Formats: sequence, C-alpha cells, structure tokens
Amino acid sequence: MAILKGLQNLLEKNKVKHEVIDHKKVYTALDSAETQHIKPQEIVKTLVMKVSPKKYVLALIPANKNLDKKKFLKETNKWLKKEGEKTVKAVEFAKEAWMKKNTKGKIGATIPFGSLSKMPAFVDKSILKNKNLIINTGDYEKSIKLATKKFLELEEMIKGSFSEAKKKAKVRKKK
Repeated sequence: MAILKGLQNLLEKNKVKHEVIDHKKVYTALDSAETQHIKPQEIVKTLVMKVSPKKYVLALIPANKNLDKKKFLKETNKWLKKEGEKTVKAVEFAKEAWMKKNTKGKIGATIPFGSLSKMPAFVDKSILKNKNLIINTGDYEKSIKLATKKFLELEEMIKGSFSEAKKKAKVRKKK
C-alpha cells in the first residue's frame, strides 16, 4: 500500500516539503524508531481514543512515552467545556473493530491528522520540541518526515501535556 491519498493531497495542497521513508514492516512507533535509527521522541505515536459513546479523538504522543489517561481526561474535559459539551468521567482506547470501520489506513498506522480522520487531534507538547517529526502514512512500511512547524500549520490541534515516561518492566526475583 502506498501513502493514503488524502494525506498525500493534504501535503501537496499545502506545499509541505516532506520525505517519504521506506522501511521494514513495523507495527509500533517504537519499532519504527529502532528500524529507522531515529530518536523515539521524534516519532509521532497516533492513538485513537473514545471519549464518549459517539465521540472519538486522536492523541499524539512521542514513541518513547505512554499516554497518561488521567492527564488526557483533564485535557479532554477542558476542550469539551470550551466546545459547550458535557464533560466525561473516563477515556478509553478505541476498539480495533471500530477503528477498522472508521479510520483510514491500517490499524496501528493511523495518520495523525484529525481532519482526514474526521476527529479532533490532541498533540502532546513534548513532541513539539523536535525540529522534525516522523509520522504514520496509513501503512506499516512507509513513514513521512516533515518539519514540526509545517506539521502544526497543516491543521488546528489541541495542545496539552498528557504523556508520561514508559514504565520499566518489573523484574521478578527467583525464589
């Protein structure tokens, strides 16, 4: 599969200088960083989140971090209030079945632009410290490198702080 047409059109229409990167098949943002020999904080991990029975949003965080659901809930409720909507008690990851029907591209390779997925995009501020970003294209074997500044110019995103350092796995002691 090539880059999603909608993504290609968005980049071309806005004359965004970018580089298409071909790489071995990867299923996670962290694997993408490792395969491409890129700092994981430059890779945008795109998560699809369910914030109410009928409302879904994108959460964009660096590959080397996890989503902090409590902080994300806080950011989501701030945004919902601004939109004049009811706040929510919890957020959860979208189910794969819903994603297959409602998002473009392959599961785990979701593109980070809410306008193309018809859902708002929340971006973690820690990503924005990078000069360049690597984003998903909808495919497991291609990524796109573009300037962070251009990434932000492509559409309105809700900025917040909702990622946390990955927790290291606990090592069990043998008895």
